[in-house]
Amino acid sequence: MSRARPGRSRSLALAGVAGPVGFIAGWLVAGALTAGYSSVDEAISRLAANGAPNRALMTAAFVCFGIAVPAYALVLRRRLPGPAWAAAAASGVATLGVALFPLGISAGVDSAHNALAGLGYAALVAVPLLAAGPLAEGSHRRAAAASLVVGVAAGLCLMASLLGPVHGLDQRVGLTLLDLWLIASALVIVGVPVSSAPPGGQAQRPVRS
Repeated sequence: MSRARPGRSRSLALAGVAGPVGFIAGWLVAGALTAGYSSVDEAISRLAANGAPNRALMTAAFVCFGIAVPAYALVLRRRLPGPAWAAAAASGVATLGVALFPLGISAGVDSAHNALAGLGYAALVAVPLLAAGPLAEGSHRRAAAASLVVGVAAGLCLMASLLGPVHGLDQRVGLTLLDLWLIASALVIVGVPVSSAPPGGQAQRPVRS
């Protein structure tokens, strides 16, 4: 086996940190720079809408997530049995679609944007939920339980974001929980200690060749 391969796997794993961190940083900074914007009441996509003052920054954050998370999915596929990796890849691809179809251009583009955002939500929620079974089968019960908690809590938050009066806050809480799951599992893959058994974390030791 060549020496480059472990380095490539490490780089792919670190993409699982870079994508979520870039996305969170994007909406934090773009939101802070946009006058009159409320992170509690308004969706993240409004920061990348047609004509938004910081559209380029938020679009770049979407693209960062959309490229990095599918890259991370490649190493997740090798380290965790089951389809969690495919859900992670799908969430990234859907996020690229969200960037490609910004709000505020036309009703048709808005519909495409909303459909892709919904697909991205569902796929991202599925990642920890689909990981829970293989984790439990590998005797990583704490990690499996944490993954279930993250998936259910995030799913409820994202559903609430479609209905509630503070949908911006609900959206951010739900997505951030899922982003933290990705970050924690990626850090375990690259060998960075993470305290109190991160969601998906302990089982990220190789469970398949």
